Amino acid sequence: MKKLSLAIPLTLVAIVLGFLLTLQMQTQKSVLELEKIQAQRVASVTNFLTEAQEENKVLKEQHKELTAQLEGARQEGGTSPALLAELDRYRMMEGTVDVQGPGIMITIDDRQQEHKVVFPLSTDDLLRIINILKLAGAEAISVNGQRIVGSTSIVLSGTSTQLVNKVPITRTDGVPYEILASGNQDQLLDYFTNLEAPGLKQYGMSVSVVRKTVSIPSYKGVSPVKKPES
Repeated sequence: MKKLSLAIPLTLVAIVLGFLLTLQMQTQKSVLELEKIQAQRVASVTNFLTEAQEENKVLKEQHKELTAQLEGARQEGGTSPALLAELDRYRMMEGTVDVQGPGIMITIDDRQQEHKVVFPLSTDDLLRIINILKLAGAEAISVNGQRIVGSTSIVLSGTSTQLVNKVPITRTDGVPYEILASGNQDQLLDYFTNLEAPGLKQYGMSVSVVRKTVSIPSYKGVSPVKKPES
């Protein structure tokens, strides 16, 4: 009986230790998976930023050439409609005109009191989303009403306030983030849904994306490219 009475507590201890060991292994595995995902996402951000910077350089050179052609045409007393249309396209890409047309609306809710969020949406997340949309061919993009242009800065002020174009965009009520992108709806939807949405959802955020006719305001700051005088 004495051996039996000792065996029962030892068995219970062994079971508890086994449970704790299994739990620890699962926790370590989850942490390693999160670290792996984070490392992959950081690598993606770096690649996207490099590509975006190269694209911005090309666009600036093309814009410079186009405005020079326009100025030459004006001096000769005529302006080609095709040239004006091309200039309008670059102005839209620069963000100096309002844009309305087909696109997508992305809503992201990272409020911890509403969801089991592991990490809230970061500035790197926003940059990556923007660059994914650019790679998908977005003609214009806005985040909570702020137009994204070549000179746009996205930084964190304090511990939780996101600044886009130096304007606070973090919302305390309703859906915290609303991202609009104009362009090919199928392509924009496909890129975001497959490349970005799964990772955000894995961190516990609520994410939705819908096709709609979007109205994206012009950039209200200083123009990133100085235009020639008429």
